[in-house]
Amino acid sequence: MITDRTKLAKTSASPGKTQLINHFLISSVMSKNESMKWYLVDLPGYGYAKVAQRQRKRWIKMIEEYIRLRKNLINLFVLIDIRHSPQAIDIEFVNQLGEWQIPFAIVFTKADKTTQREAAAVVRAFMEKLDEQWEEMPVHFITSAVKARGRKEMLAYTEGLLKETSSLFSK
Repeated sequence: MITDRTKLAKTSASPGKTQLINHFLISSVMSKNESMKWYLVDLPGYGYAKVAQRQRKRWIKMIEEYIRLRKNLINLFVLIDIRHSPQAIDIEFVNQLGEWQIPFAIVFTKADKTTQREAAAVVRAFMEKLDEQWEEMPVHFITSAVKARGRKEMLAYTEGLLKETSSLFSK
């Protein structure tokens, strides 16, 4: 959704399609005179997938090492399916990111597959769960790849992060 290229990353009806860390080189035009190259990285999901427990443990280790050891990680988008009430695994993962001090934003996906009222209720319930441990709520977006909902907001957020980061590196 963020690149507006539907075939960029492989998707599947069954969870667990992404099994490797996939890097995509992105060129962003920041202004008439300025462009920036950066990587968008697709990580395997940490949640439900029809795979062996041993494989799941390897993914978890790979994801954790990538997230914790990546010095140039600017932001992690945590994708949450908005059709489901808050899952313990999602809350635990977000809380773990906070403990590790990893910059992230929550992206509630598939908003086109539910009503606005149902989507709002799920987001509210998720944020209430986080409110139990968080002083300040993380940035979050409600998105639909089908309808491009939330795309402009995510692009503006990403551009802000890139500008902020480029100023840090140019000093």
